[in-house]
Amino acid sequence: MGSRAAAGLLVVAAVTAACGAPRAAPADSVPPPAPPSTSASSQGSGLAVLKPCELLSSTDRSSAGLTSLGEEKKIGASRACDWTEPGAFGVTLTLDERSGLEELKVKRKHSTEVEINGRPALRVADPKADNGMCAVLVPVAGGGSVHVDVSNTDFTGTDLACTRAGTVAELVEPKLP
Repeated sequence: MGSRAAAGLLVVAAVTAACGAPRAAPADSVPPPAPPSTSASSQGSGLAVLKPCELLSSTDRSSAGLTSLGEEKKIGASRACDWTEPGAFGVTLTLDERSGLEELKVKRKHSTEVEINGRPALRVADPKADNGMCAVLVPVAGGGSVHVDVSNTDFTGTDLACTRAGTVAELVEPKLP
C-alpha cells in the first residue's frame, strides 16, 4: 500500500470516528427543557377547545325552539352562550372547566340525578316554587361540566323549563368530551 493510500485511509478513519462520536453541545445552544403542560386541553375537562355558541347547530336550535343566534358571554371565569326567545324563554349554556358533578351535587339545592343520553347528569329545579327556571348539569371527561339553564319569561312553568333544558342537554351531550 502506498503512502498516499495509507494517508487516505487515515483521513477516512478520522472522519468516520468524528461523525460517530458523541460531541457535547455548547451550553448556550442547548434549549431549556419545556415546562410541564397545564393547559385545559392537555389536562382537565377538554372544554377549552369548545365554543359554547357552536354547540347548537341551526337544526339543534330549531329542535329546541330557538330561532335566534346565541350571544357569547362570560359568567365568572366560564365561557357561555345566551339564546333569547323574546316573550317566551331564554337558554344559557355554560362551559364550567372547574366544577365536576360531585362538587355541584354538594352546592345545589333541589337537585335530582338524571341521565342525558346515558350520561349521569343533575337537574336543578324547585317545582314547588314554580318559578320557570331549570338547569341540567352534564359532567365531562376529566372534570368540569356543562350547564344548560332555562328561564321562562313569565317566571312560571318549571316543568316546561326542565323539558327545554333536557332537550338542549340531549342535543349538546354527544359533542362533549
